[in-house]
Amino acid sequence: MKKQQKHWYDYLWIVTPIYLGLGFFNIMFAWIGMIFFCLPLFIAIFGGGKLYCNRYCDRGQFLQLLGSKLKLSRNKPTPNWMRSKAFRYGFLIFFFAMFFQMLYVTYLVGSGAENLRQVVKLFWTFKVPWQWAYHGTAVAPWVAQFAFGFYSMMLTSTLIGFIVMVFYKPRTWCVFCPMGTTTQLICKAKAGKCNVTEGGCAGCTSSCSAGSK
Repeated sequence: MKKQQKHWYDYLWIVTPIYLGLGFFNIMFAWIGMIFFCLPLFIAIFGGGKLYCNRYCDRGQFLQLLGSKLKLSRNKPTPNWMRSKAFRYGFLIFFFAMFFQMLYVTYLVGSGAENLRQVVKLFWTFKVPWQWAYHGTAVAPWVAQFAFGFYSMMLTSTLIGFIVMVFYKPRTWCVFCPMGTTTQLICKAKAGKCNVTEGGCAGCTSSCSAGSK
């Protein structure tokens, strides 16, 4: 059987360990994560559907590598409750509630109402000291606070992805990933506004279906 040709985007998995590693030593690198946060939304809004999830997601590739190539996954079927709309939308609401709470803390630090918290909050609960990653760079305290908060979210979501990868299929995280759910909602909304009979949303609709499997 002919070996499938590799593309440049097949190696994007390396972005995940590099990003987490950089944030471990200098928390300001956490701002780079805004690219992964915004890019899937922009692609979906401007007609790319779930292309980011299906092709460019570094975390999905990283979990696939750990689970399949390194055999760290039990490869059990993903539970139906994880696939359900109730769980996916519930997790989406919870995730963005935590995101906006993080923005509120950033605002408090920026306004001087609170001091900079040099901690990483794992699973939105456990505060882990992270002072070594902040080097007193010439930035406003709110900039550093956002970095600590955003890195907390990125590290926590990666750990959740790793945990479900071990127990179930490698890319189980992708089933309820908040960004994947959001892009799917955008995709479906765009499909509803288009004249489907003219084929204007065919690519978006098929991409949504593929991403929800």
